[in-house]
Amino acid sequence: MEITTKEYRRVAVVSVSGRIDTLTSTQFEETINELIEKGHFNLVMDLSEVDFLSSSGLRILVTSRKKVREKGGDVVMANPSQRASDSVEIAGLDKLFMSYPNREEAVGSF
Repeated sequence: MEITTKEYRRVAVVSVSGRIDTLTSTQFEETINELIEKGHFNLVMDLSEVDFLSSSGLRILVTSRKKVREKGGDVVMANPSQRASDSVEIAGLDKLFMSYPNREEAVGSF
């Protein structure tokens, strides 16, 4: 798994490629927590290159959403891969996370 972040004034983008599973989820969680600690409460998750999203990854998304919403922010998704989208939908979380067709629209939603 590879993670890159891009910080803007009002939003941070977390781009992930590869698998988000029990072996890699700690790195994913640490990256998000670092952004939240820096004061980024509006987060875009670019999951367009995610091959697999496990329950560990889903838990991190839900937990992160809870943390930022307590601070008036939110977590949205940008162009999730079919596999990531399927995992979110199967878990019944598709109602929690707004999904946008591309990164620009997701960033613009804040």
